[in-house]
Amino acid sequence: MVRLFIFVAAVALVLLILALIACLSAERVRVMPRLLWVLVVLFLPLAGPIAYFLWGRPVSRPARRRAARPSAPDDDPDFLRSMDTEQSRRDREMLARWERELRENDEQQP
Repeated sequence: MVRLFIFVAAVALVLLILALIACLSAERVRVMPRLLWVLVVLFLPLAGPIAYFLWGRPVSRPARRRAARPSAPDDDPDFLRSMDTEQSRRDREMLARWERELRENDEQQP
């Protein structure tokens, strides 16, 4: 019987902590103001966190249909076009010149 009590207490504590973190970090909460949800979670040991997860937690809305955005800058053609500027052209030429000089130095050494 003691083990069951310890298990229920541990579950209640974990639910309390998870509900507080979720409530305080949520952008918006439903049904009641955030402060009221915090009080409900704190003062109703098992029912408060369960009530928050059922009725207070914000419902995620389905993502709107938008044009798919690239996940990385190098997948974005607009970004790559913007990188092709005069400065990047000069940088590529300078890099090519350095590589040529390195190759020439390597060839000159015995």
